[in-house]
Amino acid sequence: MEPWQDPNAEPYIQIESISKKYGSVEAVRNVSLSIYKGELFSLLGGSGCGKSSLLRVLAGFETPTSGRVLVDGVDITDKPPYERPVNMMFQSYALFPHMTVYKNIAFGLKQESLPKSVIYERVMESLELIQMTQFANRKPQQLSGGQRQRVALARSIVKRPKLLLLDEPLAALDKRLREQTQFELVNIQERVGITFILVTHDQEEAMTMSSRMAIMEDGRIRQVGAPHDVYEFPNSRFVAEFIGSMNIFDGVVVEEAQDHVIVDSPEAGCSILTTHVGAIPIGANVSVAIRPEKVMMSKTPPAEGRNCTKGIVREIAYLGDISIYYVELSSGKHIQSSLPNLLRLSERNVKWDDEVYLFWRAENGVLLTV
Repeated sequence: MEPWQDPNAEPYIQIESISKKYGSVEAVRNVSLSIYKGELFSLLGGSGCGKSSLLRVLAGFETPTSGRVLVDGVDITDKPPYERPVNMMFQSYALFPHMTVYKNIAFGLKQESLPKSVIYERVMESLELIQMTQFANRKPQQLSGGQRQRVALARSIVKRPKLLLLDEPLAALDKRLREQTQFELVNIQERVGITFILVTHDQEEAMTMSSRMAIMEDGRIRQVGAPHDVYEFPNSRFVAEFIGSMNIFDGVVVEEAQDHVIVDSPEAGCSILTTHVGAIPIGANVSVAIRPEKVMMSKTPPAEGRNCTKGIVREIAYLGDISIYYVELSSGKHIQSSLPNLLRLSERNVKWDDEVYLFWRAENGVLLTV
């Protein structure tokens, strides 16, 4: 059982009804979150959703308009940044260019006037953790982007904070290095055991690294959950469309039972059977969401009539490992089907302008009422 699933587990970080206004603009709106010790928790959302403002409140750079923040049971809402058991790793890394790697990491410890032997021991321990012991005497400009990122991380964790805040920490790296560094960061976080809160607009980054994630929109939390739960079971149309690609059909409930719902959707061109737990009245306007990778495609009709529609292939996007087929239905709606490239594209029997059948299993549809 994960700690957030245990009703007896005590949260390590408690964000209680935090709001933050800048003049008449409310950047954060009554946000409450419980984060547990050792989590790598992500705040994910588009530009202007409030995630960075919330991070700055946690760091102490901004005072909340209302609400409070507790770390390990201690209220830190009114404490200045230097008195909080919190450290922050900035997107720009903010390394001192005139200092060596060793001195950059040691800077915060020297400010606390710790003995030289303690400083040396902690810095070398941090350098070993990020596998950069041999670079101790180099200057930041002599390092690659990924190496500078690791030095910034070591400087952030060397003071052993209770909470580490990361503001878009991988944004400056190229795609390949970013993917590699994601796993390095997760491994380091697991080894040091510090609770991380990561702010990002990169969905793949949040999905790869997080124990849990919160989706933010317009200063509010729309959904909190483990990455697979948010992806497979979005609780609203906004979350469904924000995380990954999604086919969404609007329709009306025509049959409702204990374990399933049937939705009539003219734009889908078929009746949609989806598994669902919870009462929804007949006649209710709903949406059914299906991920492109759940949509199967064939040039011959399947045996089952429900959850099956047909259309014309208008576009094929070849992405190497997968191909995405954009199919236009008779209603004019375009939907996507993504298929693994087990065969070369030239060997596929489905081409542009082919008529195809699209179908999916009942358990792959997600019923959305909001």
